[in-house]
Amino acid sequence: MAEEKNIEESQPVSPKTDWRKFISHKWVVRNIPFFLFLTLLAVLYIYNGHYTDKLILKINTTEKEIKELEYEYKTIKSDVIFRSKASELIKAVEPLGLKELTKPPVLLGE
Repeated sequence: MAEEKNIEESQPVSPKTDWRKFISHKWVVRNIPFFLFLTLLAVLYIYNGHYTDKLILKINTTEKEIKELEYEYKTIKSDVIFRSKASELIKAVEPLGLKELTKPPVLLGE
């Protein structure tokens, strides 16, 4: 008998039998809430990745629009400053028959 125990102890336990002890029908049923929790985490992780990609795309699009509007603002501002010069104003009102005053205005009522 001592020899039989010795032989059984010396035989290595196969990994298949070890693995089957842990993964049985009862074990799977007991751990369904944990698997559902892991599934929920995976779905949230994927959703977060997609949401982040969309948000980054929106931010980049908005930044491009802001740059375009900034360039347009600078162009219009420089055009307004150029047209508000006295010499440019004189050229703009000439077709209307208006001329620059050469003598000071007359005060009425005195």
